[in-house]
Amino acid sequence: MKRPLSMTGYGRGEAAGAKSWTVEVRSVNHKFLDLSIKIPRKYLGLEDRIKKEISAYYSRGHVDVYVNPGAEAGDNIRLAANLPLARNYHQCLEAIREDLSLSDPPTLAMIHSYKEIIVAHEEEEDLEAVWPQVSGALTQALTMAQGMREQEGEALKNELHQRLQEFAKTVEGIAQDIPGIVQRRTEKLKERLAILLQGVDLDPLRLAQEVAIMADKADVTEEVVRLRSHISQFSGFLEADEPVGRRLDFLLQEFLREINTLASKISDAPTAHLTVELKTEVEKLREQIQNIE
Repeated sequence: MKRPLSMTGYGRGEAAGAKSWTVEVRSVNHKFLDLSIKIPRKYLGLEDRIKKEISAYYSRGHVDVYVNPGAEAGDNIRLAANLPLARNYHQCLEAIREDLSLSDPPTLAMIHSYKEIIVAHEEEEDLEAVWPQVSGALTQALTMAQGMREQEGEALKNELHQRLQEFAKTVEGIAQDIPGIVQRRTEKLKERLAILLQGVDLDPLRLAQEVAIMADKADVTEEVVRLRSHISQFSGFLEADEPVGRRLDFLLQEFLREINTLASKISDAPTAHLTVELKTEVEKLREQIQNIE
């Protein structure tokens, strides 16, 4: 099984036995595993088995399953005569004939026109005998859907890797400019303080120390280091042989947390716009992972 898997898929399976069966599977993204099984009432006893089969293929997603017996499903319908009721009708008709002095006796045509003289009932089926055909059609449908999910999952993985590379490039652009960010911050602080402290006699050394402390607050090295770590984790999750959709979503929240911290530290115009680009890339990544199991 290839990972990651998309949650979107469609599959159809058929199996024949005493009767033919068709199973269709349709799935879309969902936070949890949400199963909806449409099956004729008399086969509801198979529902738990069907859910167990689906759970082997899906850990998340909304999955609709349609289980349909073939046209020959009516073969087990049997007709029976309600003889006690027919006798009762006959007796009533005879009583009417005698009371009204009618010459014609009651006929079969008269009796069978009444409701419930001939009744249809459906014989119960052995679910154990039915299950192998249903299971076979279900496996076909799930396997077909799995192939579609693997194909779309591969496309999503490639797209995410490309976007992650763009994200990493922007992070490295900020990392390379950290010395410049601190230097420009230092110069701005010196300019502002020079204006504010005109005519005030202060120790130049002490003033330089305070400027250095304030400028150091613009250093985003820690945030960059953590973002690099998150990027590495994200890339690793995309290659994991297990469902990773929830972990990717959580990791993007951590991306955003670091970006917000970084943006609050950088007031430098040449670099500040890069944090906007990072947020934009995170939103694009988030859109893509919504369909990953």
